[in-house]
Amino acid sequence: MARTEESLDALRTVGDELADATVATLFERGEVGKFNTLMRYVSTAGQELPDGLPEVARAYLHETSSPPAWVDWDEMEKARLFFIDNNVHISTALSFASMPACYAVPHVAKLLSATHSLKYPSKRMAETGQFTVHLMQPNAFEAGGRFVPAAQKVRLLHASIRHHLAREGRWDVAALGTPICQEDMIGGQMMFSIQVLDALHRLGVHMSVDGAESYLYAWRVVGAMLGVDQDHVPRDMAGAREFSDLYMTRHMGPSEEGAELTRQLIDLYEEVVPGTFLDPVVGALVRHLVGDTCADWLEVPRTPWDTVVRAAPALLHVLETIEDRSPLGAMALDRLGHLTTLFELSSLTRGRVMHYAIPEHLKKDYGLSSAVPRTRRWTPPGPAVPMP
Repeated sequence: MARTEESLDALRTVGDELADATVATLFERGEVGKFNTLMRYVSTAGQELPDGLPEVARAYLHETSSPPAWVDWDEMEKARLFFIDNNVHISTALSFASMPACYAVPHVAKLLSATHSLKYPSKRMAETGQFTVHLMQPNAFEAGGRFVPAAQKVRLLHASIRHHLAREGRWDVAALGTPICQEDMIGGQMMFSIQVLDALHRLGVHMSVDGAESYLYAWRVVGAMLGVDQDHVPRDMAGAREFSDLYMTRHMGPSEEGAELTRQLIDLYEEVVPGTFLDPVVGALVRHLVGDTCADWLEVPRTPWDTVVRAAPALLHVLETIEDRSPLGAMALDRLGHLTTLFELSSLTRGRVMHYAIPEHLKKDYGLSSAVPRTRRWTPPGPAVPMP
């Protein structure tokens, strides 16, 4: 399906009908607090829903309790193995490429600034990391898995943000579109899928074509679970490149909110990095992954470490070559990657489980070993539209 400015404009007025109606009813009946209290203890798929749960919420949870019928479980298993093989690299890409890409879209940065506490940037990163880890567990969609309830709650969270901003008149829909509209949800899906793959490629990570395509597929499944209209979602790598490029060229640019959010991100990870000597590596890594133009928009400081970080792909190439050729080396590096990812997530969550709830008031709550063969190494598809 060819995508045009007009077709993407049409997606800017559309939210998520099911989730929006559910949230509107919960607020209308004054049942948001009851829902949040009861759902705090529902964290795994197949768990019995508590007595007293509002009927509109019970109906929503029943309707969204299963993944789409079209899911190819072989593809999902390949995606899981791809994640296991590259988990630390994917975490790096999500933190230092995908999130800054979000901040480089001014209306998205404005939304994040309006609906997330500026004092707790770790909450955003912890929720994103935990959500991805839940997705890539072997039992993600089975009884006992944590991904489905998390997706159900995130979908309602998005709907509640649309509800608050519309009700309080704090969002210029004519100029900015519906908050968390279909175009932005698909754009976000691209940031967490093909743009992650792009970042891995820039880091020098070796990826198979099958693994990369399966990872993209997994995020299409995620999009469906989060209420994205599948009639407009790219189905393959070329379509993803086309949508991603068109979306970013339509919207990316500098903003005060984007620069502030990026500063918080860098400060957050500088606290995670032991000592202070290596602190500039964080900003240098962001600059390397998003490029100088975007980094300048986000006011990422330039340091001598920028040159040093450009050597990272060469080092990773050596480690990846060891992993390709040695099953024992692959096992050791996969284990190290797994432990590193757990350490990063633990640092961000401080050992807590992140709960996704419907905010009753935005200001109060948000503060205004690889089994995939490494044949056919993946390289990014070329740009679909000229970049500025």
